[in-house]
Amino acid sequence: MAALFDSGRIIDLILLFILVECVFLAVWRRPALRLGELLPNILSGAALMLAVRCALVGARWEWVALSLLGALLAHLADLGLRLRRAAG
Repeated sequence: MAALFDSGRIIDLILLFILVECVFLAVWRRPALRLGELLPNILSGAALMLAVRCALVGARWEWVALSLLGALLAHLADLGLRLRRAAG
């Protein structure tokens, strides 16, 4: 188990599960669960996972920062969609 964390492969597995989730949501097509509306939230989580992976494998700090910036931008997009939806 330690090798999964040391190599960052645990994050690869999590990202694979996120991809499977996206494919499932795209195929399932429920009106309440539109992939386009969920995508910024999913991308935010995926970018956070990339930041963790970068930190686990000892990548340069710039890669961690870039991943965190991607998570922030996706999170802000998600918030914008939610606020627009709540406003009517």
